[in-house]
Amino acid sequence: MKHNFKNLNIWKLALELANEVYNLTDQFPKNEEFGLKSQLRRCSVSVTSNIAEGSSRSSNKDFNRFLEISLGSLYELQTQIIISSNRNYFELEKLNKIENKITELQRMISGFQKTLQF
Repeated sequence: MKHNFKNLNIWKLALELANEVYNLTDQFPKNEEFGLKSQLRRCSVSVTSNIAEGSSRSSNKDFNRFLEISLGSLYELQTQIIISSNRNYFELEKLNKIENKITELQRMISGFQKTLQF
């Protein structure tokens, strides 16, 4: 059963999160160009990409596997956000805002997985 990823709320929120990560990392120091900045961006793109790619799969079981990968990327992203905050690359208020969005997306993906029957 295929899903149109553009209609999925989890994909929409993941896309919003990726845009926020790009905006946030624009302010990172030059020495992080190939470090945390790059890692954070790839992670956030991975979340949206895996939701999209998984939605094209012919079975819900396959889709679920891609959602698991998205969740893994979200936890990785959350860790990197915390490390970036500890390095004082952005204000604590931004950390709280983006972490809340990450947590919300983690809950939404987990909830969506429960609706998939396989």
